[in-house]
Order: sequence, then structure tokens, then C-alpha cells
Amino acid sequence: MDWFENWFDSPFYKILYNNRDDREAQKFTDQLICYLTPPAGSSMLDIACGEGRFSLQLAEKGYDVTGIDISANSIEHAKTHETNHLHFYVQDMRFPFYINYFDFAFNFFTSFGYFKYDRDHRMAARSFAGALKKGGILVIDYFNYKNVLKSMVNAADVEREEITFHITKKFERKHIIKDIKFTDQQNIARHFTESVATFSLEDFVEMFSAAGLTLIETFGDYQLAPYHPEDTPRMIMIFKKH
Repeated sequence: MDWFENWFDSPFYKILYNNRDDREAQKFTDQLICYLTPPAGSSMLDIACGEGRFSLQLAEKGYDVTGIDISANSIEHAKTHETNHLHFYVQDMRFPFYINYFDFAFNFFTSFGYFKYDRDHRMAARSFAGALKKGGILVIDYFNYKNVLKSMVNAADVEREEITFHITKKFERKHIIKDIKFTDQQNIARHFTESVATFSLEDFVEMFSAAGLTLIETFGDYQLAPYHPEDTPRMIMIFKKH
């Protein structure tokens, strides 16, 4: 299994990241929809949706939303929120899903760059593009690795629910690799890894241009401030299908 299949389906993933800011996520969604102005009833795909927090926010705005994720456990949780206009499926982002179907597709919170080989990222880019109608919009929210590397803490302990997660980070083979070690509640030693590619804006443009998408705008944070290659924390990229 790939690292993300092991880690994202683990109950400890949710414990470690239980402090994520839902209010910030809601404000970001509001800003994004204000910028994009999707017509009422637009069809939307949330790629790598996790347990569906962004999907829920989009559906609450009246859109027809489908969320996909490789984690069966996350999708099982997300399905408890399904409605006539909100659906979830277990799906690997590298493979085609509902061809030429969606008006908008979203890939939030650095949910790309997980693969060891670039061919897999290119497969995913083609899959993202294939899901969109002609003229459809893709939004990718990715970390700005140059900014991350400047402030990266190489080692830290994080306390969550009486578990101490020992976390180390390194930059290796064009990936930021995070090792996560801890002893669980049953006194069993655990070890998980995260590995995310350090793609630049130019890398994304090249990869997604080859898939038939054109970059039309880039923002640098969740308030949609201008992007700067050295200083802004995010690369929020807006692509349009030819």
C-alpha cells in the first residue's frame, strides 16, 4: 500500500489533525465562491474530499456536489451527510471519473503531490481535466513549498488525546517527508509517513497544460491575496478547460 492509503485510513490521522480550523475553511469557501460566481445548481467535484467538510460547505450553498477520496473510512463517514445533491464515492484520483460532467472541480488543502513518480501526478492531472466540461474550472489549493521550507521545523512533539506524536521533517528527492512516530493507547509503537512533492507554479502549469487546462489566476492565501513565489503560504490556482 502507498503511504497515503495506510495513513489516511488510520484513526490516528484524524487524532493528529483534529485542530484544523473549520472557520478558516468556511471563509475560504465563501471567498472562492464569491470570486468564481458559479451559476445556481452547478455540478461540482471535490477531489480528495476526506470526510467531506468542503463538500458540505459547497452543497449548503445550493450546488450539486460529488466528493471522492481513496480512503474508504473517510467516505463511510462522509456518506452519513449525503442528500439528493451531495454524494460521496471511494475513488483514486488518478483514474477517470464521470467524464466531461462537472462545471467545477476542487482539490483542497494540499491533496495532490502524494505520489512517488511524476507519471502518477500526470495521470491525476488528466483525470481532473477529464471530469470537467469544456470551459469548466479547476481549483487547486497547494502549499507554496519555498515558503514552507523557509520556516520548516525539523523535529517537534505534538500532544493529542494523550498521545505524543514525534514528528520529524526533511527535504529529500524533491519531496517534503514527514515521519510520524508514537505509541498508541494500547502501548503499541506506530510509524507513519507523509511525502508531498515540492511542485512550483511552473510545474503545475506544465503538468496541467498537457492535460488541456489553462491557468487563469493564482492567489497566495485563503483570503485570495496576490501570489508571491517566495512569501505567500499557498498557491491557489484557477485553471480553465480548453
